[in-house]
Amino acid sequence: MTVIEDKKANLINIKDTVIFTKDHFDHLNDTLQSLSPKEIIEWSLVQFPNLYQTTAFGLTGLVTVDLLSKSEMGSNIELIFLDTLYHFPQTLDLVERVKERYPSNKINVFKPKNCENEQDFVKFYGDNLWEIDEDKYDFLVKVEPSQRAYNDLNVCAVFTGRRKSQGGARNSLQILEIDSVSNILKINPFANWSFTQVLEYIKANDVPYNELLDLGYRSVGDYHSTHPVKEGEDERAGRWKGREKTECGIHEASKFAKYLEEHQNSAIAR
Repeated sequence: MTVIEDKKANLINIKDTVIFTKDHFDHLNDTLQSLSPKEIIEWSLVQFPNLYQTTAFGLTGLVTVDLLSKSEMGSNIELIFLDTLYHFPQTLDLVERVKERYPSNKINVFKPKNCENEQDFVKFYGDNLWEIDEDKYDFLVKVEPSQRAYNDLNVCAVFTGRRKSQGGARNSLQILEIDSVSNILKINPFANWSFTQVLEYIKANDVPYNELLDLGYRSVGDYHSTHPVKEGEDERAGRWKGREKTECGIHEASKFAKYLEEHQNSAIAR
């Protein structure tokens, strides 16, 4: 069952597993604003079944997994990583270091469908698809794999590493969000933290991080669309530099409804 917002009954139903009234959901968001990320994580571990962490191993995601590893209930929470096949080598090296540091937090890797490497992707979709059809590229490497991950793992709720201080569409971020397209609950424990707070935690706890950070990359995505940021620029200013775009699609799944429908119809036809 998908996420249903029953306006008559004032209910939000996530897969018949987690059910809120709209008023209760709003109350929770108001209450959680005053809690620390650690407290929000601990509360979530008690409240929600089939809970995962989605991460591209940015700084905030790394703080999340470090906190989970130190929690009795969180030490076995599994991670979901989308390998777009276009990550920097430093990012893939970081994934291996995270596996070594946090062996109990299994990493589930999802790639574009039927592709194991960049050569496979080029064979199916040609060179530079991100320039030719950016939305299709985002759907193939981020949106479809994330939907597949949620379905294959029967995900009910996920921790994300998004923060208001990252700017763009994240300025109005809530702690709890309903993603009615992905049929899940998204939990943003660090919504109110700054980049400085995240970096201080990383250094104080000797958390492994992407070496590109030391070269000016505050937010790291695919190598073809990520650049260092200058002093005073928004943290994510290096992503899709020179364009209005601020999100890759994972958190804007409704934008890709056309591709989702085409993909589902194609699967039914087969």
